[in-house]
Amino acid sequence: MGLRPRYNVTSVTEFILLGLTERKELQPVLFLLFLLAYAATVCGNLSILAAILVEPKLHTPMYFFLGNLSLLDIGCVSVTVPPMLVRLLSQEQAIPFATCLSQLFFFHLLAGVDCFLLTAMAYDRFLAICRPLTYTTRMGRGVQGVLVAASWTCSLGNALTHTVALSTLDFCGPNVVNHFYCDLPPLFSLACSSTHLNEMLLFALGVIMAGVPMVLIVTSYLQVAAAVLRIRSAEGRRKAFSTCSSHLAVVGIFYGAGIFSYMRLGSVEASDQSKGVGILNTVLSPMLNPLIYSLRNPDVQGALRRVFTGRRVSA
Repeated sequence: MGLRPRYNVTSVTEFILLGLTERKELQPVLFLLFLLAYAATVCGNLSILAAILVEPKLHTPMYFFLGNLSLLDIGCVSVTVPPMLVRLLSQEQAIPFATCLSQLFFFHLLAGVDCFLLTAMAYDRFLAICRPLTYTTRMGRGVQGVLVAASWTCSLGNALTHTVALSTLDFCGPNVVNHFYCDLPPLFSLACSSTHLNEMLLFALGVIMAGVPMVLIVTSYLQVAAAVLRIRSAEGRRKAFSTCSSHLAVVGIFYGAGIFSYMRLGSVEASDQSKGVGILNTVLSPMLNPLIYSLRNPDVQGALRRVFTGRRVSA
């Protein structure tokens, strides 16, 4: 018989998530803050979804994608925050290996769909402003469905690839993860076997999942900006830009946090800082999105008032 490998992948059956802090006196405060943040995120995104469903004015492609984005935000925050709340309450930091992989898979699945949906929303704004005469035919319901289905398909492939690749690594100890949820960079640092292939996959798929959509978004908005600047009236330019500003703000938060989190592999300092970025990515961004989209949008504000009062708001 041949020699057995030095490391056994089954030697680590669970990981220890350090969470946001090891100071026990701060944990009840963090529990309350993140419970309120989770409730605000879920309620805010459900409110946006309800407004889109009940208000005929919002039955447009842009709000169809926004409704999908709201569902994704609820999913993303539900993958990471409730398990963290349970650990804060129970003081139990251990997470089984299989559960850790499941959390990583669903987080990357939902975040990946987010990337492509934000791109579809930029494409929608490009067609609406630069190709208004053909907008209805180019962004019909069939096209919307294809864009959403393609987003899920591509993201599923990405999440499966990372999860399967991570499951082939050997973890023989230590098993302490310096984060509050399972993600690739902190797990790479614990592997006993080489993570070179995994890091190459993270970079290559990152270019596809984030780089390509970012290029498409920037290209779309450069053409949108050029088209808007050709509008003679200041009011016309303001109205056109106002339909894009909310989306641009969400794109900036989402991609800024993602790039900072995944482009700094391999250092303890980066791992500590990535906790703050993780909060931005998994908690604050989904919580802010409903506020960003409703703050300067009178149609959404009117629909929300209708949802909460049960009355139709006059135009």
